[in-house]
This record gives sequence, structure tokens and C-alpha cells, in this order.
Amino acid sequence: MADFMIRFLLSNLFLGIFIGILAFCKWIFRRTLSSQMQYHLWFLLFFFLLVPFVPVCSFSLPAQISSFFSTFSSQKGFAHHPLTDSPLSSTFSNTSEWMNDFTISMSRQVPSIAGQILFLLWCTGIGIMFIFFIRSVRQLYHLSSTALPLENAEISSLYISCLKELGITRNIPVYTTAFLPSPAITGIFQPRIYLPLRLISGYPHSALRYILLHELQHYRQKDGLLNLFLNIFCALYWFNPAVWYVLHEIRIDREIACDTSVLETLGETSCQEYGAALINFAETLSHTPFSFSVGLGGSMPQMKRRILNIASYQAPTQWKKAKGYALVLVISLLLISMSPVLSMQAAKETSFRPDPSDSIVSTIDLSSYFRDYEGTFVLYDLQKDHYQIYHPEQAYKRISPDSTYKLYSALFGLEEKIITPKDSMIPWDHNHYPFDAWNKNHTLDSAMSASVNWYFQTIDKKLGHGKIRSYLQQIHYGNESIDQSDSYWMESSLKISAFEQVSLLTDFYQNTFAFNPEHIAAVKDSIRLITHGKNTLYGKTGTGNVNGQNVNGWFIGYIENSQNTYLFATNIQAEQQASGSTASQITLDLLEDMGIWN
Repeated sequence: MADFMIRFLLSNLFLGIFIGILAFCKWIFRRTLSSQMQYHLWFLLFFFLLVPFVPVCSFSLPAQISSFFSTFSSQKGFAHHPLTDSPLSSTFSNTSEWMNDFTISMSRQVPSIAGQILFLLWCTGIGIMFIFFIRSVRQLYHLSSTALPLENAEISSLYISCLKELGITRNIPVYTTAFLPSPAITGIFQPRIYLPLRLISGYPHSALRYILLHELQHYRQKDGLLNLFLNIFCALYWFNPAVWYVLHEIRIDREIACDTSVLETLGETSCQEYGAALINFAETLSHTPFSFSVGLGGSMPQMKRRILNIASYQAPTQWKKAKGYALVLVISLLLISMSPVLSMQAAKETSFRPDPSDSIVSTIDLSSYFRDYEGTFVLYDLQKDHYQIYHPEQAYKRISPDSTYKLYSALFGLEEKIITPKDSMIPWDHNHYPFDAWNKNHTLDSAMSASVNWYFQTIDKKLGHGKIRSYLQQIHYGNESIDQSDSYWMESSLKISAFEQVSLLTDFYQNTFAFNPEHIAAVKDSIRLITHGKNTLYGKTGTGNVNGQNVNGWFIGYIENSQNTYLFATNIQAEQQASGSTASQITLDLLEDMGIWN
């Protein structure tokens, strides 16, 4: 939650910029956009205010629709043999250390105290705002319990004619009260209109007609629902003055848009009478004390803006409306395209949503294989271009790659000639490591087999963070994020999803990177595990050890034969005993039951 708060505050800085851009667009095109369009343009703000709470950094509506229908288009389960804690089979009993997947424990950072304090303050502010809202609800309840149904026959007849004039078929009840300074409409599902008693007895019916039309326009515009969102955002962004300013502007533009809608109903000839009625009310009308109501009242500066709008009102031509709609569309698309900057996850993406429009994607139920692990399995049939996924939500979640990243570290080292296919030996630095297999000179094959951290960290050091980052961007590796440490791939900044592992492994297998084919072949040879019959298994395990516990287990690779290639990624997570070796056991049992590996 501390990290959440820090990213949330950073997104608020960008949010202020977006608010400024939106306000500038609204001002510069004020003569082109009608009052209603200026009001509706503010609705973009709701999208921006929600973006920081959306965990997905990029969004494509066509891709999401395609993903929904294709991902769930078919489901298939497989019979299987129960898992045991025994070794895989005698086939693998004589293989090298790849099953051991040596790893070093990492310490998980404790959230910063500053972030925790900020989060506590934010929650406290929300709590205080919530108290004010509860108070408003109680006042509204008191009002509804003391208000009386409208009994004046003439005003009731006037109200019915207003309903017909606006084409409203729903009979919204009208109540009178002595405890309300201004007329107001409340409620979303059961709306009610409240009229102060003094307006009924002290003003002519012609003026009351304008009041009723105004309140009914609020109903037509669904301003009650809008008001609910305004209050929610007031609570979530209580600390942001830019948000408070723009929410205040929305309320003013809401009344101006409502005035304009009334004038469109009445016609230009009624502008003077409607404005005069508003001026007469201005001395006595004020804001309602309820957060969940909308009404005719407002402050004197607001009244002034509204009266000026009424005085300058002209019915918009069809050409002006068309230009306005086009302008709103352009501004909306422009700003929405920039919205990923606001995402709390922009600096630390945690999920990936593929666009499977060019591939077949189906889900499979493999829950019994994973027992108590939070896991996922992704299999790609290269010949059929077919993905099969167990637990899609987990498959798209980005997590640390741990030692599975070493494939690409080796590939980058080969491309930069730090090592070569014929000479990949790096001498041991004579530092003592916790595993005997690490305390000697290593080649690429032996380092990959024993998962020797220092070997690949030596390659990274010679590459430099700038070159590494460039390669990660070139091959689109996960979130492409590395910190300044030499362990960025071990439960740290670099993240990748199981789906991305398979997609990237496919690109590696086919060398769509356009790297040196000899370098691709050298890495393939280093992860070649065993040939059994016509099938050859290639793979790499990865284990994330945090505070002495194995919490993240990977096994990625592919099975190749003369007819086809199947690429896969398995990930398991738990508080303990989630290792790469366990992930490989699960994977090979799965592949055997699916008839891919014997």
C-alpha cells in the first residue's frame, strides 16, 4: 500500500497537467462548443480520475472484445496421473544440475515509512469526507420525512404540463418543505423534487414553471448519478486542489447546460423572462445543504455566469452542432491516447493483456495438478498457432523471471561478443558461493545447467545497464524495467508474465529478433535437457527465494520433434516450497498426460 500511495501521488501530478489541457481546450473552443458540449467534455475527467486505479497500463477496446470471445471460446480438461513428491522418472535421474535450480535468497524490502504515513493520511481524509456524506444523507432523510406531497391543484396541473412539454413519462413526485432554501431534485432510482413553501406562496406560476422545467432537465441529464460520482471523486482526491477546482467548474457548467436545455425547450423568445426569473430568485436562492442533490440555486458569481449565458443564448445551427461533435471527438481521442501516463502501474506494470486476434486461444482446467500452488500453465502449438492456458488471470500477471532470464542474458552476451559459441568460458573469481557447483570456471553450457548467477552477472556487468535496457526494449521483454543492481531479474524490478514467456520464447525459437543464428543455436544447445525417442526437451527453471523461502517457481522451454514444436511456461507461487524443480515436475506430468512428452 505504501508503493501504491507513492505512485498514486505521482499520477496526481500528471492529472493536474491533464486537467489544465482539458480546461484550456474548453476555453479556447468556447465559441464553437455549445454549453451542453462544454459540460459533457468534462466527463472525460471521470475517465482520467479512474485511470490511476486501473491495473492495466494500456487498453484497446477491439483487443479486449476479441480477447473475451477467443479466450473463452473453448475449454478442455485432461486426465492425469496424481503428482507425487518423488523424482520425475528414471529418464531424468542421470541429468545434470538443472533440476536443482540453485538460487540465492533475496530480502524483500519493507515498505517505506513515508509511504505508509501518506497512505494512512489519505485513508483518514477519505474517512472524514465519508462522515460529511453520512451527515448529508441524514439531513436528506430528515427532509424526506418532514416534507409533504404537493397539494396545490394549480401547481400540480402546471407540473403535469411541464412533464408533457419535456416528454417525460415518469411521474416524479413533488414535495413541499419549509426546511429547504432552494428547489432541488434528489435520488437516482427514486427521484423526488422538493419545492420550498415560500416559492409556492410568494412567486407567480409563470416563474414556478421555469423552476420545474429546470429541475426536470436535471432528471433528463441524469445529474443525480453524476452527483454521486462527483462525491466519490471528492473523497478519493480530497487532497488535490486541481480536482476540487474542476469539480466546482463541473457543477457550474451543469447548471449552465441545464439552463440552455430549458431555453432550447422554451425558444429564444423566452430568454428574457427566464433570465428575469433567475435574477428575482438570485437574492434568496443558495446551495442545497445536501451532497446528493442538484437544484436551481448557487452562489452569486455562479448566478452571474448563468445570467450572462442566458442573455447571449442563440439556438445552435446544425453546422455548429456538427463542428462541436467533431471537436469533442478529436479532443477525447487525443487525451485518452495519453491516459496511460496516469496509471499507477505506468512505472511498474503488473499485468499484460495480449491481442490474440491472430491466434487461437482456449482455456484448460488443470487445477488438480497444481494442488495448493497459485499457478498457471501456457502451452503454444506452433503448427496450429494455438494457445492453451490454465488460469488466464495468473498467466497475464507479470512477476519476476528469476533464472529463466538467463537465456536472454546469454544471448545478449553473445551478440556483444562478450562470450562466443566456441569460447564461452568465464573464469571463477574465487569468491566463495553457497553452492559447490558455482565455485569453478564455467562455460555457457555448464553455467546454464547449474544456473550460476555470477556467470550471467559478469556478462551483465560488461554489457552495462544501458545496453541491457536497449536489448530488453528490442525484444519487448516484459515490463523492460531494470534497476541499478546486478540482481534486477531476481524478485526485483524486471517482470514478465507466463504468456509473455511463451510468446518471447517463440520469437527466440524462430529468431524473429534477427540475431546471429549461431548465437541462437548456442543458447538452444545450453538449455537442451534430453532427447527421448523423437522428442527433444529444451528448458530452463527459475526459483525466486525471498527471506529464505522458495516463493516463485518457473519452468519454461519447448519440446521439438520432426513434425511440430510445443512451447510452454509454468509458474507456481506459494509462501514456501514453490521452486523451479517443482514447476518442472508439474510441467512434465502435464505434457505426458497431454500426449506431447513420453
